[in-house]
Amino acid sequence: MFENLSDKLERSLKLLKGEGKITEINVAETLKEVRRALLDADVNYKVAKAFTDTVKQKALGQNVLTAVKPGQLMVKIVHDELAELMGGDTAELNLPGRTGNPSIILMAGLNGSGKTTFSAKLAKLLHEKKAKKPLLAACDTFRPAAMEQLRVLGEQVGVPVYMEEGATDPVAVARNAIAEAKARANDVVIVDTAGRLAIDEELMRQISDIKEAIDPHEILFVVDAMTGQDAVNTAKEFNDRLDYTGVVLTKLDGDTRGGAAITIRTVVNKPIKFVGTGEKMDAIDQFHPARMADRILGMGDIVSLVERAQEQFDEKEARRLEAKIKKNKFDFSDYYQQIQQIKKMGNLKEIASMIPGVGKALKDVEISDDAFKSTEAIIQSMTPKERENPAILNSSRRARIAKGSGTTLQEVNKLIKQFDQMRKVLKMATDPHLSSMANMRARAKGGFPKR
Repeated sequence: MFENLSDKLERSLKLLKGEGKITEINVAETLKEVRRALLDADVNYKVAKAFTDTVKQKALGQNVLTAVKPGQLMVKIVHDELAELMGGDTAELNLPGRTGNPSIILMAGLNGSGKTTFSAKLAKLLHEKKAKKPLLAACDTFRPAAMEQLRVLGEQVGVPVYMEEGATDPVAVARNAIAEAKARANDVVIVDTAGRLAIDEELMRQISDIKEAIDPHEILFVVDAMTGQDAVNTAKEFNDRLDYTGVVLTKLDGDTRGGAAITIRTVVNKPIKFVGTGEKMDAIDQFHPARMADRILGMGDIVSLVERAQEQFDEKEARRLEAKIKKNKFDFSDYYQQIQQIKKMGNLKEIASMIPGVGKALKDVEISDDAFKSTEAIIQSMTPKERENPAILNSSRRARIAKGSGTTLQEVNKLIKQFDQMRKVLKMATDPHLSSMANMRARAKGGFPKR
């Protein structure tokens, strides 16, 4: 999302590279380019100016340590102010409800913002990661298709959906949904409401009536991050009527300049709580301002990457694999299983961009979600015995595997060679006598580590 802003900020901050100290002149030159980068990214002018004024004041007030270069200091100041601009602290959902008295989340936004899809994503997240029992309520009585969409998505994520076909009163449907949740012992109700292509009085009156009737604990305004400054105006209109508790930004995986995300937080003074990062039902992340500032400035987001990995890999499985690796028994079945776990973590390019320095290197590189397709086909074409015993893969077996997987013999040979190399590296990494770089160098030279 923030690729263009990231590139321009990086070029701006390079103006201080090589400077011996921070002065009013070189800071002014740098911040002029920073402000231009923010404006190009669709950040509101007043917000951009206030941001650079604050950075300038803090930069000129700093005593530069000899160990810290002016450029590095400026990056830190810009990073901290970016994080503060986007909210500072991570905002949590307010879910005080319990069985018999559920927490109520009211979703609001324009038609096409991804509101219904996000409702299902949030339900999945609360169910799988927060051990909640959510109920989705289809309260868009103007569009039967929206109700049907929520029903289908509910089935997909394994969450029940309350809907009344032919209903015309969304307030009554919302009330009935909450009564249903109490009867079914659901502890969260997510109320999906109607949207419009533009703000109109009927839409605002309807959602205000629903709010008054159900008294929600959370009101989340869902906005399409690709709509630019229009998103800011819409956010303000909804906030004036609803006084919502948080913002959800969808379609952050799209080709958007991202400035609206920064501006919304400042204009309405409401935290961004979640972001939608793709089409899949697990493409939802809690919004962390400091981590997003890291990504904007090309520092990656290792914490989020580790969290995603922890969600997919359990400790018992890790111990099992470690034992197999130590015995040099790691096989193609294990390799295939690890590929499936990596795919569950999300879009491959997005995952790679969380590693510091990698995001920029991959900027113009297309990484398809089908990157593992040929590898999976080759492994699936092996017999169970061949997966467990790669050593038996002779030329005739390899030819059969290539034919069965729709690949070439060269591709099969390449995968097997890479797999063999990977097994050696994994074995060395788990060997306590070979874990240091010195011992690895000694082994490479033919020597033996000291026992």
